[in-house]
Amino acid sequence: MRNGFLRRGSDLLESTSLHQLGALADRVRRWLHPEGIVTFINDRNINYSNICISRCRFCAFYRTQKDPQAYLLSSEEIGRKIDEAKSRGAVQILLQGGLHPDLSLDWYLELLRYIKRYHPIHVHGFSAPEIDHISRVSGLSHERVIEKLAEAGLDSIPGGGAEILCARIRRLISPRKLGVRRWLRIHETAHSLGLKTTATMVYGLGERMSEIVVHLRHIHSLQERTGGFTAFIPWSFQPANTRLPLEKTTPALYLRILAASRILLDNVPNVQASWVTQGPDIAQLALYFGANDFGSTMLEENVVRAAGCSFKVMDEKTIARLIRQAGFRPALRSQDYSIIRKL
Repeated sequence: MRNGFLRRGSDLLESTSLHQLGALADRVRRWLHPEGIVTFINDRNINYSNICISRCRFCAFYRTQKDPQAYLLSSEEIGRKIDEAKSRGAVQILLQGGLHPDLSLDWYLELLRYIKRYHPIHVHGFSAPEIDHISRVSGLSHERVIEKLAEAGLDSIPGGGAEILCARIRRLISPRKLGVRRWLRIHETAHSLGLKTTATMVYGLGERMSEIVVHLRHIHSLQERTGGFTAFIPWSFQPANTRLPLEKTTPALYLRILAASRILLDNVPNVQASWVTQGPDIAQLALYFGANDFGSTMLEENVVRAAGCSFKVMDEKTIARLIRQAGFRPALRSQDYSIIRKL
């Protein structure tokens, strides 16, 4: 199974024409989603702090504690952001931040309880690196940390921090951050506790095609065991303002990787297009290369923006129009991909 997956992945990424790859991925998408609906969610990314000890070379967002641009939002500031998002139709927040050296587990628990009491909304929050960091600071296991976060109000976990699930690349770009096994273990633990998560990949970090296939095999294998991933989201590294001297990758490579991901991850129900990093035109084209979800309205986004990516934030009407123009039926969804309403 392992060698067969690797051979097939290499053939798709390195030997199959882009048009043929798109046709194969479109066939998988239509098999999984024959109704022709493309979903998206109305939400807001809230980055509670940009202070981070990880100092990843690919990140333009983090700051040290002494940096004049460093910040840590209060519960009240986060509450106001939630209320503003809800007034614009948001049904969830994506809550993430840096690996702050001074925040205890209690700080996160109190924040979640505050949100659920005064500004109730679905909280999709705290990526695997954050959970690993909280575990180290608190001296508790990953399992106990996730249990406590869920009891306080955490609803689901995003797939951030995966980058490329390959030890060689992680040593080069983020040597202080959790490794492949810990990332996978945290998601497997979350799944065992009943929390759904997403899986991501950031490519264009100097990886080989074979390492992309290994990343996809890790996701496929964990999904076989748990069924806990709701979606897979690949996007391209944005090099501006980072410490990695790499060039931006092409839209053609994005479509190739997206299509191969849809074909190989046939056990992950949804694949998301990234209009934030690719722009609306390529995101529309991605719907014919395996994607069945247009992502998020993203009423606020800071991490990719810090790396020089500045596509305009889009509202429900704009995304619905783009989906219709591509020949699909738009629908608003929740985090578990249930349909809220068709547009």
